[in-house]
Amino acid sequence: MLEEADACKGDGDIGVLLRREGLYSSHLAFWRRQRAEIGRKGMTGRKRGRKELSEEQLRLRELEKENKQLKNKLKKAETIIEIQKKTSELLGLELDSERNSESN
Repeated sequence: MLEEADACKGDGDIGVLLRREGLYSSHLAFWRRQRAEIGRKGMTGRKRGRKELSEEQLRLRELEKENKQLKNKLKKAETIIEIQKKTSELLGLELDSERNSESN
């Protein structure tokens, strides 16, 4: 509709268009203001991509990462201890913890 109104060159052409479509000039003015506003917003530089994280969110991510690493490390240590126990049982060796409990 705005393109059609903008294309009107002669005197009274816009009036004819408005009457034909059953519109008022205020509609046309309102739509032009909206188009201009959208145009201004579209021209401003907007940041693209993800929003920056707050300090709390960054700290939370660091702590979650550290927690995951520590859990993996603990799991490996538990696996190693379990293997050592089984190896000592197979070889018939006493573990230090068994010696300490017997001497007390």
